[in-house]
Amino acid sequence: MTEIKHILETEGGLSQVAVERAISEIRAGRPVALKSGRSHVLVTGVEALDQRLAEVLAPMARRTARLVLPAPRLRRLGLDRVKPGAIALPHLNLARIAALSLEVGARIDAPVAALGKLDLAALELARLSLVLPAVVVIPVSSRSIEGEGLVRIEIKAIEGYRNGTLRDLRIVGRAPVPLEGAPDTEFVIFRGGEGLRDQVAVIVGKPDFGKPVTVRLHSACLTGDLFGSLKCDCGDQLRHTARHMAESGGGVLLYLDQEGRGNGLSNKMRAYKLQAQGFDTYDADEVLGFDHDQRGFDFAALMLKQLGITHVQIMTNNPLKIAALEAAGLEVVSDQRILGRLTDQNIRYLASKRDRAGHFIDVDAAVSLAGAKD
Repeated sequence: MTEIKHILETEGGLSQVAVERAISEIRAGRPVALKSGRSHVLVTGVEALDQRLAEVLAPMARRTARLVLPAPRLRRLGLDRVKPGAIALPHLNLARIAALSLEVGARIDAPVAALGKLDLAALELARLSLVLPAVVVIPVSSRSIEGEGLVRIEIKAIEGYRNGTLRDLRIVGRAPVPLEGAPDTEFVIFRGGEGLRDQVAVIVGKPDFGKPVTVRLHSACLTGDLFGSLKCDCGDQLRHTARHMAESGGGVLLYLDQEGRGNGLSNKMRAYKLQAQGFDTYDADEVLGFDHDQRGFDFAALMLKQLGITHVQIMTNNPLKIAALEAAGLEVVSDQRILGRLTDQNIRYLASKRDRAGHFIDVDAAVSLAGAKD
């Protein structure tokens, strides 16, 4: 057992395990203890805070609890903020906490303080856990939480977690998987890069990795890819890409577990509900406390490098993906647009991506083309 512990400590594994346990606790709705030096706090996600948990935490709060919110949510509350902040919670008032964290028409009702390292780590833990980015932070003493069975974690482990998962990115399995329209296809499964999630490289055909390879970075979209949602063009992009690669000498499609632009499936559904109320895709995310795009693509570049790819012809409408691959040292030889069907339900979505995130989408031309086809 001593040798196993040595291996974990050498590779930073103990810190990784601690963060992964903390992520599981937050997702399960249980508080986690964060520490930095002699300072300790209890952290719980707002979405898990119910009356029973509030009653348990109230004696420890002692008028010192605070609600930590990201900058986009604070802007929605009426503040001109570019940094996250904390709002004092004299009492764990569930209605007030819910309103400040999630209510569409809520407005700030108290001063907002700058965040310390523990607060920032708590927000990052929520992000890693794919829960609503709003957390209640309660300063506590180490003695007061002894024997409570809480997961405890140093904030430096959270701060270094993402780099650790990038370092550990590796192939864990591969097999041929014939697809409709692309029968000569292999799936290569990677672990790491985004923590507890697996990522997939779909190698279509027999591309020559010594030459520029046609590549697409496709973030998973359960509603569009699997169920054919009319709200986006993701499913069409996925299938058109595979078919194009099969007919054009092959390529590599990276299927990345980054649902909802990195916000997670539950938050994506919250955003969809807001969109049904009239918000566009980016305003909906801001209401929930998210920036326009939470995704990182550095691990996608590492996946390509591990496959032996250094020069790419990327199929994308997103300039961030092009920049990310270039920043990671890959040569982007060319970029090609990929569009799906236009529907009454996705035209506004596509226009928002063009106008607010700089995506290369000529919606007007696509509308004209769709009209011509009809």
